[in-house]
Amino acid sequence: MRTLLRNEHWKRIEHMLPGKMGDPGGRAEDNRLFVEAVLWISRTGAPWRDLPEHFGHWNSVYQRFARWSKSGVWQRVFMELSKDSEFAQRVYLDSTIVRAHQHAAGAVKKTAHRRSVTRAAD
Repeated sequence: MRTLLRNEHWKRIEHMLPGKMGDPGGRAEDNRLFVEAVLWISRTGAPWRDLPEHFGHWNSVYQRFARWSKSGVWQRVFMELSKDSEFAQRVYLDSTIVRAHQHAAGAVKKTAHRRSVTRAAD
């Protein structure tokens, strides 16, 4: 499997992730695979249900992503990785972050040609 996260980036963030020895709860031996899954979703823009099976069950991955989001793990990870100028140039946007108005799709604007009240009186 081709990875998106370089080894040097992984070494900088692995100590920040939940599930290491001494953390409450279970041990997360698959943190790197999980981060790769999130990066895959981010890079492709695919829905969670389309996550390839080798990353694990899509709903489990999504639930873990949501927990990490609420607890601020992603914020800390991206703050650390943004110190690297190459990584800082990459921007991952999600449709849950950026909303577009329904009229932003580029359709031709429908306008009715009405005669003004003063012209209609003439």
